[in-house]
Amino acid sequence: MNAGIELARDELQALCRRANRRIQLMEVCGTHTVALFRAGVRSLLPENLRLVSGPGCPVCVTAQRHIDAAIELATHPNVILATYGDMLRVPGRRGSLEKLRAEGAQVRVVGSTRVALDLARSQPTQTVVFLGVGFETTAPATGAAVLEAHRDGIENFCVLMCHKLVVPAMAALLDAGDVPLDGFLAPGHVSVIIGAAAYRPLVARYRKPVVIAGFEPEQMLNGLVALVRQVLDNRPAVENAYPGVVSDAGNRVALDLLQRVFVIADAPWRELGIIPHSGLELAPPFARYDALRKFDVQLGEDENHPLCRCGEVICGKLEPCDCPAFATACTPLAPIGPCMVSSEGTCAAWFKYGRVDAAHHLGEERS
Repeated sequence: MNAGIELARDELQALCRRANRRIQLMEVCGTHTVALFRAGVRSLLPENLRLVSGPGCPVCVTAQRHIDAAIELATHPNVILATYGDMLRVPGRRGSLEKLRAEGAQVRVVGSTRVALDLARSQPTQTVVFLGVGFETTAPATGAAVLEAHRDGIENFCVLMCHKLVVPAMAALLDAGDVPLDGFLAPGHVSVIIGAAAYRPLVARYRKPVVIAGFEPEQMLNGLVALVRQVLDNRPAVENAYPGVVSDAGNRVALDLLQRVFVIADAPWRELGIIPHSGLELAPPFARYDALRKFDVQLGEDENHPLCRCGEVICGKLEPCDCPAFATACTPLAPIGPCMVSSEGTCAAWFKYGRVDAAHHLGEERS
């Protein structure tokens, strides 16, 4: 353990000794969830400090209706469904994109929207449908691809829009009041785009501290130190503990691109339902690149697997080990929900890094 980590751990423990209750914080970002486990940071936390995972895994929050729509689109003749790899194995009502690919459907894993757009250029007799999943981090790349398709007259490219916005989901969790939260460890990647100032209305309205942190062990511990200090001092604010990467105003180029290509719309989230103003749709000048419109596909109702508790996990209502299917009926080799599929999924992180230790810690808290 290096000196910086040890110092942050000791400071965190000293602060928590001052508290006369349990402090519950949420790490919003799926990358934080995995990094906290992988680096062993959770094992350093004081007994009265509890971290719960939030809706920060883009694969996990994607509503089942969008998964089913992607699978339906992939069955159309002369369609190539291009997707990031994490979406391939997410179960829908009719199987998964991976299963469809095994049956002969044209499903391609791509590393970027650029690859998907180039695929459309090279396959003029096929229509490439890009599965646009992710938060403000990946949405600018989708917007750039749509702009380029528009500029170059590429009509065999379109997007199934599933992009989401982080701050409205944080507000929806607080409005629901199902999970008591003392503050948020905010996502570093998203914050690079939206900037620290984007969280200020949330803090002003709900009086909950938000601290932006990086992904190294010392950075995450320092972020938790800042959060606990704010909780104890009862002075909620937005604090940027990742200043070398995150600015107050965010990435102006990316934000301008989002504003040009998309409009903010109500969006369905797994478990959270329709959250007002929490998603992105294509602006009218680019509406012809909307895959649902192009193929006249209607979104259905969400029909999740009856054993899957992913929705409760991503809202902090449930720990993975509380789900009766965890590590039994649901494993990484045979997942029944997205939280066990995604590399940023909470269930996958618990299974891979912290199943035994985390379950033991949870048992101690309940005793």
